[in-house]
Amino acid sequence: MSTKTNQANDTKVFQAKLAQYKKLIDDDIAAYSKQIRQMTLQQYGANARLEIDAFLDILARGGKRIRGGLVMMGYEMSGGSNQKMIIEAARAIEMMHAYILIIDDIQDRSATRRGGPAAHKMLADYHRLHELADTSEHFGISIALNAAISGAHSAQTILANLDAPQDLRLSVISIANQTMAITAHGQTNDIMNEVVAEVDPQNIERVLEWKTAHYSFLNPLHVGMVLAGAGCEATDAITDYAMHTGKAFQITDDILGIFGSEHESGKSPLDDIREGKRTVLTVYALDHAEKPDKNFLIQMLGNKNLNPAEFKRCKAILEESGALKHSQKIAKQHVIDALESLNKQHVDWSKEGIQFLRGLATYLLNRTS
Repeated sequence: MSTKTNQANDTKVFQAKLAQYKKLIDDDIAAYSKQIRQMTLQQYGANARLEIDAFLDILARGGKRIRGGLVMMGYEMSGGSNQKMIIEAARAIEMMHAYILIIDDIQDRSATRRGGPAAHKMLADYHRLHELADTSEHFGISIALNAAISGAHSAQTILANLDAPQDLRLSVISIANQTMAITAHGQTNDIMNEVVAEVDPQNIERVLEWKTAHYSFLNPLHVGMVLAGAGCEATDAITDYAMHTGKAFQITDDILGIFGSEHESGKSPLDDIREGKRTVLTVYALDHAEKPDKNFLIQMLGNKNLNPAEFKRCKAILEESGALKHSQKIAKQHVIDALESLNKQHVDWSKEGIQFLRGLATYLLNRTS
């Protein structure tokens, strides 16, 4: 059987298993959300419900639930069998993801998230609709931040009360909190890269590693594995895979953010250029584009009034400079390195788990959303 055929089979297995995980996680989140909405209204009133509803709305949009799915797979491939408990852990990790998205949309000035308004925009609309005092923008951001805080600490409470041995719960809480600190450092580098004249390539790499790889891949895998009782040998063994897969994910995400549709990426394709994002894609273009194109791209990066015609030219520059092909090549190499890291390990993981992880890595090369 050819390598391409094997990769196609791995990808199908990954997608099918992830769909199963998504259904379990979505059903659990729906039940949890109903309970929390009722409890919040009864105990804290309608104002608190406004905040909670905003958080739960973002949480419900969900996406593919890759992070929650990795929690469950990390657990199962390490021999765990308490499905009810690990679904709750997956819910907590997805809640942490939702709170990060709320903050990210505020910092990126994004108006949309996964086919709907960003939380701060949704809350600003509420302010306008009810003709409240002060500005709609400030109100929307303020309540959205409270929604993120509430969701973050609710997730921590869920992890603290899992049906698992106390030492494992404490380890998982420590892992999750350390990851969020690392993620904040990655996001700070991402923001700083937008506002300096020259971007250090190392800071681009830090964003890939600290903002995405730790948070979206290493953290959920470690959470699931630790809850199954896995030791340091196993968690260390998965690190290279998670780092390379996470970097490939972010690079392809940056490509989709510009070259994908709003339906595919969940946000406007113009957002990253308007925010002046410095990524593997845009930094390569600035280094290799012809001088007139480079100057134009510099003017457009961070231009809040970017129009469709200007955006179209930016896309053309990214292609003509070789930046798109370069980024795709770097993402592919990270996938190759991730697969090789799995081949080198001799930890006793399930065959289904290894195939799932291989399928996830190869899926990234052809992802459209």
